[in-house]
Amino acid sequence: MRIGQGYDVHRLVPGRKLILGGVEIAGEFGLLGHSDADVLCHAISDALLGAAALGDIGVHFPDSEAAYRGASSIELLRRVVEKLAEAGWRPCNIDSTVVLQRPKIAPYIAQMRQNIADAVCLPVDSVSVKATTSERMDAVGRGEGAAAMAVVLIDQ
Repeated sequence: MRIGQGYDVHRLVPGRKLILGGVEIAGEFGLLGHSDADVLCHAISDALLGAAALGDIGVHFPDSEAAYRGASSIELLRRVVEKLAEAGWRPCNIDSTVVLQRPKIAPYIAQMRQNIADAVCLPVDSVSVKATTSERMDAVGRGEGAAAMAVVLIDQ
């Protein structure tokens, strides 16, 4: 068994969709990035890859490649799980936290958990998604961006 941790942060900008855990969340701002900028899926992907010592999502899906422009991060997460399987690993559980001042994402968490569980081939009760704010104390707290953290357990 191995443990991995992941972290991601993206700037909020007008004119983009806000995608978290593969769920589109209504609002006037979205996350800026080469892909759909889903910080939650990116943090989970990095945690899984790190646990297996396979690098990070930037190594496997570089933003310098046009093929990943606008890519669905939930689909990239599926591909990460395939890479883990090729290396002899499988996810056991995921614990994650999204840090976002607004909009409130509590109504979307059940769907995020289901999307992530489906992508990583786990039962939904093995996937935790939590939400918090940073109490307006930093760039995320000022509404300039969103961050996510994840801890995973993998097994052979």
